Amino acid sequence: MVELVWLIPALPLAGFAVLLLAGPRLGEPRAGWLATAASAGSFLFTLVTFGGLLGLESATRGGAGGRGGRSFTSTLFEWMPIGGLEVDAALLVDPLSMTMALFVTGVGTLIHLYSVGYMHGDPKYSKFFLYLNLFLFSMLMLVLGENLVVTFLGWEGVGTCSYLLISFWHERPTAATAGKKAFVTNRIGDFGFMIATFLLWTTLGTVSYAGLAAGAPALATGTATAASLLLLLAAAGKSAQLPLYVWLPDAMEGPTPVSAMVHAATMVTAGVYLLVRLNPVLDASKSALLVIAIVGAATALFAALAAVAQHDIKRVLAYSTVSQLGYMFLAIGSGAYVAAIFHVVTHAFFKGLLFLGSGSVIHGLGDEQDMRRMGGLRLLMPVTAITFIVGWLAIAGVPPLSGFWSKDEILLAAWEQPDIGKLLWAVGLVTALLTAYYMSRQTFLVFFGGQRWDDSAHPHESPPTMTLPLVLLAGAAAIGGIMNLPLVGDWLVLEHFLEPVLAHEHEFASGTGTKVGLALIAIVAALGGIAFAIRAWLQARIPTDRLEPALLQNVFYVDSTISNFVGGPGTKAFEAAATADRRFVDGAVNGVARLVRMLGEAVRPLQSGYLRHYASGVAVGAIILVVWLALRGVS
Repeated sequence: MVELVWLIPALPLAGFAVLLLAGPRLGEPRAGWLATAASAGSFLFTLVTFGGLLGLESATRGGAGGRGGRSFTSTLFEWMPIGGLEVDAALLVDPLSMTMALFVTGVGTLIHLYSVGYMHGDPKYSKFFLYLNLFLFSMLMLVLGENLVVTFLGWEGVGTCSYLLISFWHERPTAATAGKKAFVTNRIGDFGFMIATFLLWTTLGTVSYAGLAAGAPALATGTATAASLLLLLAAAGKSAQLPLYVWLPDAMEGPTPVSAMVHAATMVTAGVYLLVRLNPVLDASKSALLVIAIVGAATALFAALAAVAQHDIKRVLAYSTVSQLGYMFLAIGSGAYVAAIFHVVTHAFFKGLLFLGSGSVIHGLGDEQDMRRMGGLRLLMPVTAITFIVGWLAIAGVPPLSGFWSKDEILLAAWEQPDIGKLLWAVGLVTALLTAYYMSRQTFLVFFGGQRWDDSAHPHESPPTMTLPLVLLAGAAAIGGIMNLPLVGDWLVLEHFLEPVLAHEHEFASGTGTKVGLALIAIVAALGGIAFAIRAWLQARIPTDRLEPALLQNVFYVDSTISNFVGGPGTKAFEAAATADRRFVDGAVNGVARLVRMLGEAVRPLQSGYLRHYASGVAVGAIILVVWLALRGVS
């Protein structure tokens, strides 16, 4: 059944095409249900393809490490037969692509369903679902691509769709600016992707992932380092790592389902996927892996500090996403690729849940997003509250919920790294404590305490199309950790499934005592963060104004500094460059044109159009020639 893989991206593309042609005529809610059906169909065929892959695996288990039967390539057509460059429009079915496709289509379908209710009454209802289907198609092309060029097609697609969806309510200046910010920032990452592709192709002569994996061990260390750092630049753009994180917090300007789609199910996971997919290249450069780990740890801590002082319910979650992505990069830099993908999956569950839960709160409060004007909503929005609490405990790292298992595996991998491994672990642990604190603060401000909303607001529970996805995601966030449990015999399902795709997966060397000890420390940190939040935000025993310094509220003034530079010296510099271009570059070109015109005007009188003038000229010329020859003869 793996031959049906083409239907996975084809169905969202078909939904996009129908909505493009007939969306306004379908209207609300039929346009939403059509888009949701296309996404659900894609998820169904992902399950079918996944089952086919498992069949291939069992049929060839034991031969060549089981690798040959755990991969299938579906070539749609020959795309670029240009000299030495041969690129097929081909899809790759293997454990990594199927893992990504399963949660992309699964969580994406729930977001589509949620949007049917959330976007009720929007004048651009059908256009929203048109963009959402195109977004899903682009992400599926990205993760299913058999080579870097097909992946780049999807890579650019999700970048374009993020612009369209983040700025969907472009009548708001903040939304229009946020869309442009995301688009421009991601172009920097795209530069890294393209240069890395060119470098790998010129060195190894291929852009297919199979060819790159086979040739990567032969790469010179310098070449591998350069390619890996360029891939890091690409991934930092899509997955919002320092210093290219600035677009993601502003992505909350789009409708809340967009936030969930971008932050949980699609775009931000693209960078993590790219690095894990090209793990053979990364493994050829230990220095590049160290840089990736440092960038991830720094981003995780930086964004967690920013999240503790935000007041917008979605902005807290946005900085939380940046921080959790930092964990994934820390895992990749530690060589723990399975842990990175494990956290990608669990994060899709609990962060999708938290964003959709925040959207339910905003919907119930009449578009209010400031947590200081909420409180006590657990009694009026019980389904939203209960499911949000599950997401809170999962991301806080409270066992046995999913977030604990994936985060703990990353911390253990960091601990085992040589040189600065203990420092990276400490940064990750502090980040875990901060995560538990700021997510507890958010939960308490929104759902506990007394009423702080305006009397004109009438909080109410969301409709079933919105609450059903919350319930399903809450269940996944609660039990999702069972796919990779290190303490239950050999229940490492995800690790064994991904093994054929990973060249040099980190092998944990710590004994059981060390593992249990580190896990207990992480649990204590999580419970400590929750306890501190209880004392500050529920019991009011700690002055909360001291917990929200202006430095953290303004995110270390990074964004404002960039804005001030771009709006001040940056604008003046660009204007000066434009002036220089007009004066010197255009001036030189126009100057040559003026010179030619002047010469033409100077010789124009010689072309009068009268035959007698031309005859006289010939005669005079002949006389001059005769005189000149005569004089030469005399001499």
